[in-house]
Amino acid sequence: MGEVRLKVDLVPKGTHGRRVVRPMSPRYITIHSTQNWTADASRHSLALKRGALRAPKRRGGNRIGYLIWHFTVDDRVAIQHLPTSEQGEHADFDGPGNRYSIGIEMCEHRGSNRAATVERTAKLAAVLMKKHGIPLKNVVPHYHWPRRGASPPNKNCPHFLLDNGRPGAKWRAFRGRVNYHYRRLG
Repeated sequence: MGEVRLKVDLVPKGTHGRRVVRPMSPRYITIHSTQNWTADASRHSLALKRGALRAPKRRGGNRIGYLIWHFTVDDRVAIQHLPTSEQGEHADFDGPGNRYSIGIEMCEHRGSNRAATVERTAKLAAVLMKKHGIPLKNVVPHYHWPRRGASPPNKNCPHFLLDNGRPGAKWRAFRGRVNYHYRRLG
């Protein structure tokens, strides 16, 4: 975990995205990009803890009124916001993406090193695969989870790892890096 540089900074239980604890046994790892060009992992952590990332709570949509995911990664650090034994609100509203997947957001703020962020994310995904017995085929982009009622239903996310808005060569290369790090773990 040292290469990942993990910092645990959980959203306090009973607040914002953790008002209600929804248990989870993770089966997937979902990879996202923040599409926020002004915030690194620390700023995203602060926003989650302050409840600043609200989403309309609605039937068939966001279940809790907040966005929350498990990890945010930038070129220097990975920060954990939510235990991997709890459901987040990051993928597909009330679908399996939120109910069964660990959400990892990659930062893309100005001045950051995207290649270093992607590599740190691949290392984190490998560690999480090992810890939870998740197969490589279950490391998926946000695109994998259709969002009922959204147009288009499959989000172009993480946009810089997709080809023309869909998984292709860039996604396969990323999963290759995850697999490389997974094999190094022994």
